[in-house]
Formats: sequence, C-alpha cells, structure tokens
Amino acid sequence: MLKSREELDTELDDTARTWLAEALTETAPSTRTPSPHATSSTPSISSAPSSWELRYAAAGRHCGPEHADSVRSLLLVAARASLRDVARLYEQGTAAERRAVLLTLHLLDLGDTALPLVDDALRTNDTRLITAAVGPYAAAHLEPHAWRHAVLKCLFTGVPVEAVARLGERAHGDAELARMLSDFAAERTAAGRTVPEDLRTVLALTTPAAPTEES
Repeated sequence: MLKSREELDTELDDTARTWLAEALTETAPSTRTPSPHATSSTPSISSAPSSWELRYAAAGRHCGPEHADSVRSLLLVAARASLRDVARLYEQGTAAERRAVLLTLHLLDLGDTALPLVDDALRTNDTRLITAAVGPYAAAHLEPHAWRHAVLKCLFTGVPVEAVARLGERAHGDAELARMLSDFAAERTAAGRTVPEDLRTVLALTTPAAPTEES
C-alpha cells in the first residue's frame, strides 16, 4: 500500500527525509531542468535519463526498500509523469521500479494510454508485477475480456484475488467470467489438482443477487 508524504515523514530518518524533500523539489516541473529527451523533436525512450529519473532509481537506496514504492510514486506524481516518462521508467527499470510505475498509474493523468504496461506485466510470471498490475488503473481501464484474463492470471500464479481492485463490482453478474472460472475448476479437478479457494470466492461474486419478493 502506498504511503503519503506525511506518513513517510514520520517513518523516515532525518537523512532520508532530507533526501526526499530535495528529490521532490528537484522533480517539480517548475524547478527541474528539462531532460534531453523532453526537448527532442523525435523523443526516444533510450535517451539519457533526467535528474529526477535518477532520483527515482535511487529511492530504495536512500529511503529503504520498504519505502521505495511510496517514494517513487510521490516522485511520479510530483513530476506529472507523461506516458513517455512512465514507459521509459518501466522499460528500463528493475522489477521494483516497474512495480512502482504500475502502482501509480491511477494517480496520473494518462487515461487508458498506459494499458500496454499493464498488459506487459500480466504476461509475466512475476507475482510482484501482477499484483501491482491489477490495481485501480486496471479496474478503471481494462476491457472486460482482458480483465477476466487478469483475474485468471492471479489464480494461475497464486496472487491473492484481494489484490484485484474493484473485484466485487466488476465480477458481479459476469456470466462469462463465471464460465471461465468453472472451466478452470473442471480442468484442475480432472487433473487431480486442488481448486484454489480464491476461485470459489470470485465465482460467488459473479452470481447476481436473487430478487426479493415484494410483500
């Protein structure tokens, strides 16, 4: 779960708090020096990173790995990161840096343009990325077919379905998802394998509430 600046200030030591304050000031669009790729007429993800992107990469080293997601998220928001920014950081970043991008997408003004990053994460078997990919951004923007497969991906890889944002809302009354879950359960049973309890949880959510009789 991402922490706020106020929460981080209470948990970081003096050195880390100072580093974060400087990083956020340096990252703000009104104070930062334009990066080479920001002024290029033909921008490329492979251009040299700007100073705030270097701060993004160094967040874990200066603020601790347990706070890195939250610090990187604050930097992305402070930078008003564009699609080019997040694509660059995702493509060139470590798994931890990619996860922070995915966790922050819903806080940026990107519409559905960052869905390729979510799709890429869901094609991996990295449970850290899959967990981050099925958050609020996916809930808001994934088309039904892709969203259903994202739920199944969680079941395949053991990612708890509680990580899926707005699961109850999107699964409610979804007959196609119910069919896919039932087929998956049948395949597992036929192969002598256990059916994940999470599958039953999601399957129950797909059942519309029974109408009540009017008195």
